[in-house]
Amino acid sequence: MTDLSKQDSHSLICHMNIVLEDGSTADSTKSSGKPSRLNIGDGSLSPAFEDELKDLKEGDKHIFTLAAKDAFGESNPDAIHYMDRSRFPADMKLEDGVIVSFAGPGGSEIPGIVRDTAGDSITVDLNHPLAGRTLTFELEVVSVITE
Repeated sequence: MTDLSKQDSHSLICHMNIVLEDGSTADSTKSSGKPSRLNIGDGSLSPAFEDELKDLKEGDKHIFTLAAKDAFGESNPDAIHYMDRSRFPADMKLEDGVIVSFAGPGGSEIPGIVRDTAGDSITVDLNHPLAGRTLTFELEVVSVITE
């Protein structure tokens, strides 16, 4: 009898390209030379994402596309904040597309993207930059770690 709980919980070390709908690359681990670790069975990935990964083995290459809800989630309007310019350092250049960092719980950092500036009102989007997007993942498995 096979112990499925051990089989279902493992990690993949893989190189990954994340490709946008227009064919441009949003992120690539190959450019940094550092593969990603994807943990299967710990709840950190969506069920649809895990489904694509669960049977991959070392050396496998796999390309798949996920809707926004199964990738980085839908864009949440509650994560868009309107802030006064006085909350930012005086010398900070605030314009559309600039990424700013905020202190999160436990000393973590939460990145936000400036979406609009109107006088002293700054619109900051704290959604993941790839939220709300259909994405294609191009994976190349470097190794499989069973725990």
